[in-house]
Amino acid sequence: MTAKNSATLPASIAVEYSAQDPATGSTTASTSTSANTSATAGASAAVSASGAGGRRGTVLASLGVVAFSLTFPATAWGLESFGPWSLVSLRSVLAAVIAGTFLLAARVPLPDRAHWAGLAVVAAGVVVGFPLLTTLALTTSTTSHAAVVVGLLPLTTAAFSALRTGARPSRRFWGAAVAGAAVVLGFTAAQSGGALSAGDAYLFGALLVCAAGYTEGGRLARVLPGWQVIGWALVLCLPLSLAGTALGLAYEPVHLGAHGLIGLVWAAAGSTFLGLYVWYRGMAEIGAPRASQLQLAQPLLTLVWSVALLGEHLSPAAPVAACAVLVCIALTQRVK
Repeated sequence: MTAKNSATLPASIAVEYSAQDPATGSTTASTSTSANTSATAGASAAVSASGAGGRRGTVLASLGVVAFSLTFPATAWGLESFGPWSLVSLRSVLAAVIAGTFLLAARVPLPDRAHWAGLAVVAAGVVVGFPLLTTLALTTSTTSHAAVVVGLLPLTTAAFSALRTGARPSRRFWGAAVAGAAVVLGFTAAQSGGALSAGDAYLFGALLVCAAGYTEGGRLARVLPGWQVIGWALVLCLPLSLAGTALGLAYEPVHLGAHGLIGLVWAAAGSTFLGLYVWYRGMAEIGAPRASQLQLAQPLLTLVWSVALLGEHLSPAAPVAACAVLVCIALTQRVK
């Protein structure tokens, strides 16, 4: 909460300030009757809110990381009942319905016309591209393999962000980024017998489109609440998602089962909307640097879920490569 105090005299006067809710973007007003009392109370409240907000933000961001780490296992379950195209389209439709409900309930106005191009990039990368390419990859790759490769996403996003904003990270940053990329390339080559498989090609494509979507989403989140960014991106894709659902269900077989339905619902409600909602709320309270440190645990959590939920057997190289990538990411956070 940001307050502007215009009192310069010790007299008791009225001071008006405004604050914006990061979730809804709405503005509220309040009035103080004493300048000195207001300043003292405001300072105490800020200290109290900082501690409580920091703890709440850490919990919210951590819940977001847990939700994201379950995406690949949920997708693998969903593929037991649906084809890849049907699953991705249904996931997007359900998430768009949830997002649209929240936007209508909060009476959120349409974004400015200047934001629609950026929202289209977010939609293409985060709503369509990444789910589709990773789902296609998981038809031939294990979730543990995909988790290691996609663990490179923070570095890919940092590179896209530097290109988009014109920032110039240090040589140490790029050295750590290249080292992380080399670890992942070495891991994928070793797992695929010396050559990249079709699943690996899908995963590397997913890294590129998602990094572009994250970068543009981060830019838009400076002027719009983050949950509205993903919400409008989902709504923007709804016509395409409905068409994809109709075509997918018409040409791909459906074998409904408990795993398939749970996977679909979680991928739509948990990963696509709820995960991003709590993630953006948490990041707004504790800041992107602290939130990014929490996300370092995501690949390792996915490895745990792949064993616990899918019964996969990890190769010895998977946790080693995941940890090496995490070290590289941690270095980029320190030196950029």
